[in-house]
Amino acid sequence: MSISKDPRMSLALEFLGLALVTYTVVKLSYKALSNIGTFLFGIGGVNLRSFKGRWAVVTGCTDGIGKAYAEQMAKNGINVVLISRTLEKLNEQAKEIAEKYKVETKVIAADFTEANSIYPNIKTQLADLDIGVLVNNVGMSYTYPEYFDVFGESDSNINKLINCNIVSCTKMTAICLPVMLRKRKGIIINNASASGRIPTPMLTVYSASKAYMDFFSRALNTEYADKGIIVQSLNPYFVSTKLSAARRSFTTPIPKDYVSSALRTIGVQSVTNGCLFHNFQGFLYENVVPEFVYNKFAMQGMLAVRAKALNKIKRQQQQEAQKND
Repeated sequence: MSISKDPRMSLALEFLGLALVTYTVVKLSYKALSNIGTFLFGIGGVNLRSFKGRWAVVTGCTDGIGKAYAEQMAKNGINVVLISRTLEKLNEQAKEIAEKYKVETKVIAADFTEANSIYPNIKTQLADLDIGVLVNNVGMSYTYPEYFDVFGESDSNINKLINCNIVSCTKMTAICLPVMLRKRKGIIINNASASGRIPTPMLTVYSASKAYMDFFSRALNTEYADKGIIVQSLNPYFVSTKLSAARRSFTTPIPKDYVSSALRTIGVQSVTNGCLFHNFQGFLYENVVPEFVYNKFAMQGMLAVRAKALNKIKRQQQQEAQKND
């Protein structure tokens, strides 16, 4: 007897199909309602003011998304440890935050492109602080999109990017997590990238490093969920920062607006693109657009950006040559 003529098997297949359709509809409906409730009505989320009096540690804090997170933490009455490379910028930022928000600040100058030398000092400086929030924001990308064999010619390129994006996130979490565990309360926000959710050609090492941050965050969130620790994987698309060099638009928010939106997702979305439109982009690219289509357009886009960057470098070199003649 063939399967198609067996009424019991046909009925089972119909139920299976119905179950899959129902699951898909429920899943999509939940995502839609979660986004509407979170971004439009402010439903759910964590009240950061419950962390008042504790410290937030923010890396890569002197510009862009990191700077916006530092300001939002201070705005919520949380003291802020600012960690970045340039001491002068850190001191200026610390003074501005302390005067504006009436909180304590602490600065630690550290170059996160270093592999190991910076972390003993950071650990010592943070040892006596009651850390409630860690924002692993520091990161670096390519100067412009490039083929891996060209980018990889320089050991320095690879080492600095891996140290800044992977090592920093891992070691800063290792330093701050034990403090949170002792009081069974803490938030860790790891600023990955949408490039870590979908492989991005011509930014291969950057994309892979952000995929590490995404998986690291998701695994930790499951590992420590029953211990009062929230670990969030933040995966923005374009935000108008120096790193992205993208102009502000409807699809490209400024850091202040982006972070204000992203904070609403803490405790609600363990993996998020941070704002309503970016979540919509993430849904399309990860679930609707076929991978081969995305890969084709991504490659074309990166080649166009690369060509533009190389032409700019060529013009600058020609101008310098003319000056020297």
